[in-house]
Amino acid sequence: MSNKKLIDAIKNKGKNLEAEMSFFEHLEVLRWHIIRAVIAVAVFAILSFTFYDFVFNQIIMGPKNLDFWTYRMMCKVGDLLNLDGFCVEKIPFNIINTELAGQFMLQINSCLLMAVALGFPYLLFEVWLFVKPALTDVERRSASGFVFYASILFALGALFGYYIVVPLSVNFLANVSLSTEITNQITIDSYLSTIATLTLGCGVIFLLPILIFILSKLGLMTPQFMRASRRYAIVIILIIAAIITPTADVITLLTVSAPMFILYELSISVSANVHRKKQLKEKEFYTN
Repeated sequence: MSNKKLIDAIKNKGKNLEAEMSFFEHLEVLRWHIIRAVIAVAVFAILSFTFYDFVFNQIIMGPKNLDFWTYRMMCKVGDLLNLDGFCVEKIPFNIINTELAGQFMLQINSCLLMAVALGFPYLLFEVWLFVKPALTDVERRSASGFVFYASILFALGALFGYYIVVPLSVNFLANVSLSTEITNQITIDSYLSTIATLTLGCGVIFLLPILIFILSKLGLMTPQFMRASRRYAIVIILIIAAIITPTADVITLLTVSAPMFILYELSISVSANVHRKKQLKEKEFYTN
């Protein structure tokens, strides 16, 4: 009896050692994924640093200049539709630096933000490489386009945020005036964080269909629930659009909210497609 216990203990010890080795092997694999991701971000950061004049003058400071593409299009649309006040005529605030190392940190932070935005597809690719071995063949086939679709959606969201949400927000916030005694002197950190948050935030929001796809695969989201919650989603989208639009014009409100509506409906279609495939598989299983 004691010999059997000894043999079982040795077997269990071997299993524990194997599990520990497997755990450390996973850590080693994860470490190399992180190292490659950091190297990719560093490469894009160096690239942004090399062309920093363009990055700062054309990208970072773009939404503050009246000749920005969005402001020019708003003026053209205002003239075409005879909308008073639709054209942006002034952005009354000055950008200041209040710290000794402020401009140096501005250069570092903006380069890192550009690197994350540019390297986002590769970061997703590293995530996919790490998760892929743990998936079944069916799961791999169903998620084979994860990196491509997520990258496209993030790029569309970032462009929407930069060319629509950022200029509308900057214009609105800059023209809010409670008193003529108050002069808008905005720190460069506040300005950069606002642009980065809105741009990258919209990019992440546009990943909603991917999130719904994953939740639907896990059975945590259904198209029935999303359709039933549509009225609440519409109210939330309109509130968000009303906050970031500079005027009460219906056209401006619809311009900001329309992509969000489309995104929500697309997510419903994604969830419905996943749900339909699940039902077909269950039907085939029980019929066979």
